[in-house]
Amino acid sequence: MTPSTDYDKLDAWIDAHFDEEVRFLQELIRVPTDTPPGNNAPHAERTADLLKAFGFDAEKHAVPQAEVEAHGLQSITNLIVRRNYANHGAGLTIALNAHGDVVPPGDGWTTDPYGGEIRDGSIYGRASAVSKSDFASFTFAIRALESLQATLQGAVELHFTYDEEFGGELGPGWLLRHGLTRPDLLIAAGFSHEVVTAHNGCLQMEVTVHGKMAHAAVPHTGVDALQGAVHILNALYAQNITYQQVTSSVQGISHPYLNVGRIEGGTNTNVVPGKVTFRLDRRMIPEENPAEVEASIRQVIAEAAAPCVGISVDIKRLLLARALQPLPGNQPLVAAIQKHGQTIFGETIAAMGTPLYTDVRLYAEAGIPGVIYGAGPRTVLESHAKRADERLALDDLRGATKVIARTLRDLLDPRA
Repeated sequence: MTPSTDYDKLDAWIDAHFDEEVRFLQELIRVPTDTPPGNNAPHAERTADLLKAFGFDAEKHAVPQAEVEAHGLQSITNLIVRRNYANHGAGLTIALNAHGDVVPPGDGWTTDPYGGEIRDGSIYGRASAVSKSDFASFTFAIRALESLQATLQGAVELHFTYDEEFGGELGPGWLLRHGLTRPDLLIAAGFSHEVVTAHNGCLQMEVTVHGKMAHAAVPHTGVDALQGAVHILNALYAQNITYQQVTSSVQGISHPYLNVGRIEGGTNTNVVPGKVTFRLDRRMIPEENPAEVEASIRQVIAEAAAPCVGISVDIKRLLLARALQPLPGNQPLVAAIQKHGQTIFGETIAAMGTPLYTDVRLYAEAGIPGVIYGAGPRTVLESHAKRADERLALDDLRGATKVIARTLRDLLDPRA
């Protein structure tokens, strides 16, 4: 059987089973995985049951409760499905990873965020695009591949994990640290019109500014922690002007950026605040050294706080997600996805970077070459990920499933 005939058969199988794929995705959307609070084990159980109906046995790897709670979450069970074709030769082991955890839906939805409603050719719901969609695309790509009953060489693994929003250490990081998997190549959840080979790093820190509480009628008897925090915040935000001059050579990534996403403090309107806490997010381009970035931020904070009499500052690192650097071994993945993406979508699939950060970096840090590719639009903005009315065009789901199935056929073909 020629490769082109195989491709036609894969496409036809996916078309014939596409309604079933959509129903599978709807079932996944209907089990909430809001993180926080991060009670994600029930979704893993439901996913395992659905996979069982396809003849896929999912290994359930529950992260110990103490570890989960130490990270501020409630429950995590990661899943691995292994499909071994080694009877035809050793070959490659290719992992397909998608995360089920997602931020809470928030306000402003015009549909039920857990409804999986189909409207105007798109499916709506929290995690419909990022990244329960790739639970579906990856699963049905493997089912299509096996429908060929062709000679395959190697293995495929599904990794469905539940800690991307908090950094991935209890998701892919946990599986890798415990020796539960060691694939040769990785495809991780992404979007359909580009193949991502690099992404930003992320440093998140919690800064607590201490002063001294006092009655607002006699403010001189206290030390205003908020005024100290404002001084520090102004110094931090001023760094963004400097960061604009630090540009990345990676297409799709521009420059570093610092954002303060959360702030709290004080006890009442008539009380001088004695403590203010804020959390910052510093995006790092692939060329930056994370240790140097953290040291620089700590220095900015220290210098800004120094003139503030009576103010002290505590700094805690919350997350250090290193940038994804492209590894040379990812070229077969890039080439296959670009070739088949051109055929299926009728457009060039660019290989580029993204300013996001993902838990894919943990595979790269373990020396596993990978790319980010899956079902979704050209931009995060179009998907409404992390916003109201998150949605996925069904044409992107169908197309990405075909591209992934064809790519797996190429890489597991003993004739290659």
